[in-house]
Amino acid sequence: MQMTSTSRAQVLPRVTRIGAPARTPSSDASPDSSTRSPAPAAPPGLSALGLLTVLLGAALPMVDFFIVNVALPTIDRDLNAGPAVLEMVVAGYGVAYAVLLVLGGRLGDMFGRRNLFLWGLGLFAATSLACGVAPSAWTLVAARVAQGAASALLLPQALATIQAATSGSSRGKALSYYGATAGIASVVGQVLGGVLVSADLAGSGWRAIFLVNVPVAAVALVLALRSVPETRSPNPAKIDRSGTVLLAVTLITLLLPLTEGRAAGWPLWSWVLLALSPFAAAAFVAVERRGERTGGDPLLPPSLVRIHSVRSGLLLILPFGLGFGGFMFVLAVAMQDGLHFGALKAGAALAPLCAAFFAASLLGPRAVARFGRSTVTAGSLIQGVGLVALAATFHWGWPDLGVWALAPSMAITGFGQGFVLPVVFRIVLSEVPAEQAGVGGGAMATTQQSSLALGVATLGTLFLTLSSSVGVQDALVWTLAAQLAAVAATVALSLRLPRKVL
Repeated sequence: MQMTSTSRAQVLPRVTRIGAPARTPSSDASPDSSTRSPAPAAPPGLSALGLLTVLLGAALPMVDFFIVNVALPTIDRDLNAGPAVLEMVVAGYGVAYAVLLVLGGRLGDMFGRRNLFLWGLGLFAATSLACGVAPSAWTLVAARVAQGAASALLLPQALATIQAATSGSSRGKALSYYGATAGIASVVGQVLGGVLVSADLAGSGWRAIFLVNVPVAAVALVLALRSVPETRSPNPAKIDRSGTVLLAVTLITLLLPLTEGRAAGWPLWSWVLLALSPFAAAAFVAVERRGERTGGDPLLPPSLVRIHSVRSGLLLILPFGLGFGGFMFVLAVAMQDGLHFGALKAGAALAPLCAAFFAASLLGPRAVARFGRSTVTAGSLIQGVGLVALAATFHWGWPDLGVWALAPSMAITGFGQGFVLPVVFRIVLSEVPAEQAGVGGGAMATTQQSSLALGVATLGTLFLTLSSSVGVQDALVWTLAAQLAAVAATVALSLRLPRKVL
């Protein structure tokens, strides 16, 4: 059935073209106008199909961060992986992804975002295939690290293309759609993982969660060739080698021991890396400040972080992402190990959260236009109510819980989250200059990905440690209570966001 133009406009924003400033009659009559160099051509606008394509490309890396959660028990049985290697399957992807995101954005600014988007899709498909046919646990870990690197090349180009090829209210709506995609893809990843593992297509078992990426990436690649415009920075910055290395060292020394330390028994190397992480972070900040002060090209320009919308938004993403990443991981483990849900049932239990998140993300643009940052504050409070209700459900209903018993509290939690993440993404990028679109998108994606990985590491470690001593039920309730601290931080930080959202 064909959609009318009116109904199509309600689904996707009409994206406007960035045009050169209008010329006044006086400027036309200027005596030296014939000698002036022509203004640079405006980048082509992003069509509705182009927006759908970049959102599809952005969804793939987000889905794959979470899709393995419900498949871990099956991977363990099939490959005899063990807990330490299983955590590397999750952490290897997350760390490589987070470490290289800002660099991926910088490369897009230099060589063209469409070019890097196409390369990212191709490499993501190839590395997904490698994951799907991995013959051993450590081969899977290596393929996941490569997949994380491909994701870091792909994702920043989606954000940067939206920034560079849209303007005005259309940009705000497109960024809201991106934020909605980020949250929904995270939940859909676990739902889809449960469906694919349970379906056991052609005897593929857990391998289907990776193999499904190949045809999807191929479709996105064909669509991108037709619909995604080429954009790049007019004055691309050079690669900041020292900044790139120091950012990588900072994230690795923080995330690797937190994700692997518990499973490995907290060996000496994990404590040494943790002790080094604040020094690496301080060195990174010092190098970036000196680079900007001396006219260099820092990987993450401090002036970008000094923009109020960027700074306040990134600060809020940290506790939200930490809580969200830990929440999704802990629920997947608790429902399978504690409630003995199968992969399909564990995924289905998250469907109300996904539906409510989607509904809130559709209401978000109108709500934020009317209420500004209060939308984020209200969403954070609703999320907190949902978490309290979910903890109470687990406390009093365990172990006789099914999908329907969990649905109300799941829906409340998802509805609150849907009013937070899409709006904050829009806020962060609302004032980023178009020529820094790749850097801005990379910085936001790095913050999001690092906080998600940190949530899996911290709340996941707390849950797994407690479950061995007090049982899965109490460990889950205490972990949800700990997540409320992150929600409280989100509420407080929402009051520092810009009052009006562009």
